[in-house]
Amino acid sequence: QVQLVESGGGLVQAGGSLRLSCAASGRTFISYTMGWFRQAPGKEREFVARISWSTYYADSVKGRFTISRDYTANTVFLQMKNLKPEDSAVYYCAADGSGLATTEAQRWDYWGQGTQVTVSS
Repeated sequence: QVQLVESGGGLVQAGGSLRLSCAASGRTFISYTMGWFRQAPGKEREFVARISWSTYYADSVKGRFTISRDYTANTVFLQMKNLKPEDSAVYYCAADGSGLATTEAQRWDYWGQGTQVTVSS
């Protein structure tokens, strides 16, 4: 059974940092693109970052967030710095096996349950 389990969310003041982790299990994800999305109340789920053999970021987080992965541990990380109140959302880890390098949430294959990030002003 494939599982993606996120951790590391919490409450932080504006300008602070958080590091999210996503532990993947149930299959090998070496060939999968791994990514992070987020969803704020009343808004659609939006792409944040992805990593395969390269990385790609949403403009809103570029320069502040860094995605990385540990292939041996089957884990993906999202280091978030200089957080802003508008970064507050539930953050989801996802895996995409299509190779299309898409930012469209509906095209991703597997999802975690999400972890809440709240940034206070």
